[in-house]
Amino acid sequence: MGGGGFTVADHTAALDEFVLELTGKPKPKICFLPTASGDQRDQAMRFHERFGSWPCEPSILWLFHLGRDQLNPVEHLLAQDAIYVGGGSMRNMLAIWREHGVDDAMRTAWESGAVLAGPSAGAMCWFEGGISVSGGTPQPVEGLGLLGGSLSVHMDSEPERLPAYRDAVARGELPPGYAADDGAGLLFEGAELLECVASRQGARVVKVTPGGPGGVSETELPVRLLPGADRLQAEHEDSYAVSELRALRAGRHRWD
Repeated sequence: MGGGGFTVADHTAALDEFVLELTGKPKPKICFLPTASGDQRDQAMRFHERFGSWPCEPSILWLFHLGRDQLNPVEHLLAQDAIYVGGGSMRNMLAIWREHGVDDAMRTAWESGAVLAGPSAGAMCWFEGGISVSGGTPQPVEGLGLLGGSLSVHMDSEPERLPAYRDAVARGELPPGYAADDGAGLLFEGAELLECVASRQGARVVKVTPGGPGGVSETELPVRLLPGADRLQAEHEDSYAVSELRALRAGRHRWD
C-alpha cells in the first residue's frame, strides 16, 4: 500500500478487509509488526480497533519487548496467515529484523503462502529498495528483495519523494519499479504483479522505468476500486487532511 489502511484515522477499511480476504481463511491469524515506528502503541491501538471485532485472530509482535512477552518471533510469524507491517523508518526496522532473524522468517512465510502486507515502510520493505525520508531527505534505501524492483510511496501526499525516486531509477541506484498514492495497493502473487487496487477513487499506481526525456518513463497502471472504497475524491482529501492534522497535534510523525 502506498499509504492508508488502519494506520490512517477516519479512512475506509477496504484495504484491510482485502488483506484478510486474500488469506482464503474463515478466521485467519494476522500479526501486526509496529517495528518501524519503534513499537508505537498508537499504531497497535488502531490495529486492535480495526481487526479486533472482525473474524480473525489478531496479534502484535513487539520486537522491543521480547523479554517481557517471552515470545519467539520466528515461530510466531511462521504460524500466521497474514503479516501486516506498519510504517515508520524502514532503515531502522530492517536492522532490528536482522538482529532477530525476522528478515529470514518473512521470506519463509512468503514462500509458504502467507499474505504479507503493509503501508509505507511496510510496503517498500518487500522490494529491492524504496525511497525513505528517515534520514531527513528522500534517499534510496535497500529492502528485503522478496519482490524484484523498487517502490516509492505517498506519491500524492509527499510529492518530494517522486523526484528523488525518478533520479534514483534514472541513475541506476534503484531498479525500475512503481510509485503509489495513498490508498493504492499492488497485489503480487509470488513475484508477479496481478493487479493494482485502491480504497478510494483517483488513487494511482505508476510504473517507472529508465529512459525518456527526463531520464525515466512513466506509465499509469489500471487500478481496481475495492468494495466499500471511497468514491469521492474530495471526501478522501478531507479525510486525509483531518487525520494528518490529528497526528500532528498528537506529536506523531511519519518517517519512512
